[in-house]
Amino acid sequence: MKGKEKAAILLIALGPEVGGNVLKQLRENEIEALTMQVFSTEAVKDETRKEVLNDCYGMALAQGYLSNGGAAYAEDMLSKAVGSDKASEIMARLISSVRPRHFDFLKDTDPYQLVTFIQDEQPQAIALILSHLPALTAGKILAILQPEQRAEVALRIATMERTPPEVIEGVESVLRRRVSSILQSDYSTAGGVEHLAALLANVDRSTERLILDHLDTNAPELATEVRKLTFTFDNLISLDDPSIQRILREVDAKDLAMALRGIADELREKIFKNLSSRAAEMLREDINVSGPVRMRQVEEAQQRIVAIVRRLEESGDLVIQRGSEDVLV
Repeated sequence: MKGKEKAAILLIALGPEVGGNVLKQLRENEIEALTMQVFSTEAVKDETRKEVLNDCYGMALAQGYLSNGGAAYAEDMLSKAVGSDKASEIMARLISSVRPRHFDFLKDTDPYQLVTFIQDEQPQAIALILSHLPALTAGKILAILQPEQRAEVALRIATMERTPPEVIEGVESVLRRRVSSILQSDYSTAGGVEHLAALLANVDRSTERLILDHLDTNAPELATEVRKLTFTFDNLISLDDPSIQRILREVDAKDLAMALRGIADELREKIFKNLSSRAAEMLREDINVSGPVRMRQVEEAQQRIVAIVRRLEESGDLVIQRGSEDVLV
């Protein structure tokens, strides 16, 4: 399995709550890539899940031992925990992962897409790039090149000697800048909707919005499916008045005042309508007199309200429409 596949299986195995906390620690591009990979991961065999969990556990042990006493100490301690063969395998991967892997950003790129960016380069430059890609990917690219290029590039690969690091880094830097705004990895868009929806229930508002926006752009049909299974703060507009009133009874007044900043007027007015005249007046005054706040504070308050909605739904006090279902309260 590729690292991305194993990471998706690990997120599924850890469960929505822990998986959501893991996602919070990642960069935006990593969140987007793993989101699409979770989609493509439907059923996971029990032995595969155990293998991934054991592998993760071994890597975590190795990292801890490595930081405490170096590579030799780490391998010695790890062999006592998981056996010498497994320890050697884990240490080899761990050491390899900390070394810079040139052109690694191209490893999942569609070969036809990559050829459009390198076909006009000198044969020596193309050979250098292909020499750093997995053999299967490099072979596909070589087959796509113009016939007159193939033999020359193959010859350069065969006769290539050690290349100075600064030359490799220079070619890599130019290619990265050229393709960074255009290249799109080829991700599958099948399955995994229910697990992703459960995972989104345990991430912060910013991460949730990032993932849904990414799906809106790259997989709109799947985004619709996820939204049917995922309740967000904006979905309050779809609830009837009794449901809104039930939710508001559980919400802290300070959270409500914070959460209503910067939202659509229609949703704000719907919430005001379901408060008593006195409560609505106090809420408007609280919003008007308070100074500027950080967007993160607003999103955190919205997330706490969403958590209340989900708790009421789980307890049966609130039933939210999913697709074509009826709304019951």
